[in-house]
Amino acid sequence: MNKRQANKMALPVGAGMDMAAAAVWSTIAVLLTTAMMVVQIMVKRNDGVAAAKPSLPPVVSITSLIIPVITRGPRAVVDELYRKLGSVFTISFLGMKKMTFLIGPEVLRDFYTRPDTEVHHDAVYQMTVPIFGKGVMYDVDINTRAEQIAFCVEALRPTKLRSNAVTMVRETQVRETMFNDCVRTFHELMDNSMHVISACFPNLPTPRHRRRNMASARLKKLFARAIELRRASGRAEDDVLQRFLESKYRDGRPMSDNEITGMLIALVVGGQHTSYSSLTWTGAFLLTSPKHMPAVVDEQKRLIARHGAEHIDYAVLTEMETLHYCIKETLRMHPPVPMVFRTVRKGFALRTKEGKEYEVPAGHSITCYTGFNHRLSHVYRDPDEYDPERFGPERKEDKAAGKFSFTAFGGGRHACAGEAYGYLQMKAIWSHLLRNFDLELVSPFPEAELNSMTPGPKGKVMVAYKRRKLTAST
Repeated sequence: MNKRQANKMALPVGAGMDMAAAAVWSTIAVLLTTAMMVVQIMVKRNDGVAAAKPSLPPVVSITSLIIPVITRGPRAVVDELYRKLGSVFTISFLGMKKMTFLIGPEVLRDFYTRPDTEVHHDAVYQMTVPIFGKGVMYDVDINTRAEQIAFCVEALRPTKLRSNAVTMVRETQVRETMFNDCVRTFHELMDNSMHVISACFPNLPTPRHRRRNMASARLKKLFARAIELRRASGRAEDDVLQRFLESKYRDGRPMSDNEITGMLIALVVGGQHTSYSSLTWTGAFLLTSPKHMPAVVDEQKRLIARHGAEHIDYAVLTEMETLHYCIKETLRMHPPVPMVFRTVRKGFALRTKEGKEYEVPAGHSITCYTGFNHRLSHVYRDPDEYDPERFGPERKEDKAAGKFSFTAFGGGRHACAGEAYGYLQMKAIWSHLLRNFDLELVSPFPEAELNSMTPGPKGKVMVAYKRRKLTAST
């Protein structure tokens, strides 16, 4: 190799170091550029996620609704909000409490199916503690309450109602022999319990609440006496009281007398009171319907021809399909509990039938306005018309928009355990009336109460009656 070639190949030491440094800095620059690009991509991606998160429902202040509710009623106000804001909206109570309304079966799945750890009604139903007493239902923890509800479900299971059906008929026929004190006390309890002030401030020392507390204590004494007499008799009857006496918690502990009396009051309040209201509404609708009253009478004639005039048991009651639909239509138009509440413990997102997505955050109360949902025109045809045939096999309107289209007895995790019992009881009473009396409504068709949590017909519903025996031919 000559000198000239060597000079071309050899590089100065300083020049080699400069090139190495340049390479390092170039590598660092590439890495920094890449990192910045990754950061920008992540920021954009996070921005996209944030943008995709559902918004909160539209909010309206309660202060703007007070006068309209008083002058036009809650249903008219909710209808206006529904038309303006859609099927999910929130009413703010001066920022201290937010109540989100869920309108329509399409948005009720979360309301009825989420577990108590996510959506609960403990705080909402504290108003029942002075009614039922301490140690039962909403005065105990979730696990204990679940066991108590299981006792009720077992006691009211349809297979056990077969033995209760004859008792229902017999009680209907000899109702005048019922304990007058028990009936009077029960009505006093309900008259002083189911009001808006009781729902908001159940322990406020008002004269009404003092009467409520006295009636509850008196009713517990009457039921305690029944327990005492049952034990003294040595008999094991086939009824709800006996099933409670024989029930035991998972740890082997039997129900205490205080728990039994409290659960009996809960069952009476949950079933008997709402049945009174529904029976009266059913009568008002039937006695003013030239189509459906003859239909239920004709059904009774067919059953008399098939089974005899005096034979009514569980099987016969379940055959009363026409009467069943008439009662169900009454419950659609006037559900015993028209508005049901829950409190959100864990927020959730939902999609409305309009395609909008909303986030319902923890801390909100959520409301199922059954009395409004049952009159939605996209669910029920001519919703303000009394039309029992809408439940028949040809139409099935209560199923068309989903399983939460009809929620007079709740649904999902919180379906009423007494639904079958309630229908049987009302059919037993109305079949007895239809078979033994000519009836005529002589007062105007009643309006609904507005200031009650379980609104029944307002004022007196007067009926003229004439005793007669229905036969298969007359």
